[in-house]
Amino acid sequence: MAANESAYHAALRRLFARTGGAWRLGLDLVAELLDRLGNPQQGYPVFHVAGTNGKGSTVATLDALLRGAGLRVGKYTSPHLVDFAERIVVDGQCMAHGEIAAWLTQHEALLSELGATFFEATTAMALCHFAERQVDVAIVEVGLGGRLDATNIVHPVAAGVTQIGFDHMEYLGDTLEAIAGEKAGIYKTRAVAVVGDTRPEIRTLLQGRAEAAGSAPVLVTGRDWHVHDVVVDEQGTSFTLEVAGEARRLTTPLVGHFQAHNASVALAMLRGAGGRWAEIEREAACLLPAVRLAGRFHRADPWLFDVAHNADGAATVVANLLAVGLPHPITAVVCVLRDKDWRGILQAVARAAERIVVTMAPTAPLSRAWDLHEVASWALMAGVPVERIDDFAGALASARANAATVLVTGSFHTVGDALERLQVDPVAR
Repeated sequence: MAANESAYHAALRRLFARTGGAWRLGLDLVAELLDRLGNPQQGYPVFHVAGTNGKGSTVATLDALLRGAGLRVGKYTSPHLVDFAERIVVDGQCMAHGEIAAWLTQHEALLSELGATFFEATTAMALCHFAERQVDVAIVEVGLGGRLDATNIVHPVAAGVTQIGFDHMEYLGDTLEAIAGEKAGIYKTRAVAVVGDTRPEIRTLLQGRAEAAGSAPVLVTGRDWHVHDVVVDEQGTSFTLEVAGEARRLTTPLVGHFQAHNASVALAMLRGAGGRWAEIEREAACLLPAVRLAGRFHRADPWLFDVAHNADGAATVVANLLAVGLPHPITAVVCVLRDKDWRGILQAVARAAERIVVTMAPTAPLSRAWDLHEVASWALMAGVPVERIDDFAGALASARANAATVLVTGSFHTVGDALERLQVDPVAR
């Protein structure tokens, strides 16, 4: 067992060395890599999901619905919370450490010959694993953007774009329209396109890109389906879904007003794909209760974990926290990567938390770590009360000592590091 774990960690060190902090956008290399591997992605149908906020929830909903219907489902997501293996899952089981080490070792020469990046190699590994496990269907989450993301090598039966927000602007552009245009790059000819953004101007842009790509059918929220009467409580989110004049009352265990819209995107993807997929959509009321998503309004009292890493996401967490009525006093433990809108995140958190502890997550990359001195100085000037505790374990302990609820947020690194230290299993049902 120790030898297997040693091989796993050695293989991961070589894999992570392929990043160097950079992210290469483009499909030429991943296309050649997968061609050399036999194009495994062509052996099963794929549902492809992009978006700034909500794509993880949409993926989790699709996974629960498809597995609930008895299908063997592969799921590829990023990043992970605690263990790299969380990224590649078949029927709820993470890819085994030994399998990861063996695949990376077997294909090391090819990856080096082509100069594959971390994400290109990981995407190829996931698509190969799904083929080897003979999945009935795979759900693939975009890593960054859409048009030039390595996952865009797939030709899906349905592609869905959730809510657009400001993120990764150095790669995707500094306007919502530019970012939406990149996300829309996953729409494909003769594949279902689902438009999930609720703002009219972004919705129109996405619809136009889908139609220009030759997608069919193109399903648009607010036109082809409507979500209303949303109710949020501790048990989840209930909503009315209206399609073609027929209304159904549905409930997802995920908490938050926008979880109703995220669920509706997943349902539209199935409905648009028709056939057996549409039959599964009609069973949504029975299948939705199985939805689970670690790190998104994830409660393990008194702890509340959420990976919100932009201002919109943080505002949503705060709205959900207040809607559910979690007990006060509330302390927030926050660590944000410096290239994110940490000011907007702290301002959002301050609307709910009596106390904010800013800290440094141990796994946050040094090249992207925020400057706690700068954070504290800005907070003083902005009137946002923060307390700086550099040591992560000390920050968690201090927060827990004087709070009825402890919110841990700001990044995947922050939540993952907290889950590991508090021994909360991110994949437990």
